[in-house]
Amino acid sequence: MKNQSSVLLAEDDELLATLIKHRLEKGGYQVILNRDGKEVKEHLNMSIPDIIICDIMMPYFSGMELIDFVRNELNSNVPIIIISSAGNEENVLNAFELGANDFLSKPISPSELLVRVAKELNKTKRAD
Repeated sequence: MKNQSSVLLAEDDELLATLIKHRLEKGGYQVILNRDGKEVKEHLNMSIPDIIICDIMMPYFSGMELIDFVRNELNSNVPIIIISSAGNEENVLNAFELGANDFLSKPISPSELLVRVAKELNKTKRAD
């Protein structure tokens, strides 16, 4: 059963991005990879994915700015999972306050990420 939910992955670490993208695609997701905040913003202005996975530290446009942009400018409730090596409490709380749905500290487990993506997408499906 391929659900083909679309995942927007915003990650500037090439190795990690490739690993996550591969794992998500193996899990049956369609992955759009953006390497910096500018690409992410351009993509979101054209289409909204089913879920966004985003690093906090990115060139041009941080993960925090991204959450704010999606929630307040696009008025979208698309689930957002933040991944960050800057997993200090303040960042985590800020991300949730801005409207993130989940937060994973790096190094992340691709398997755990898959579980969390599925969980967020199931919540969205139930809400529809």
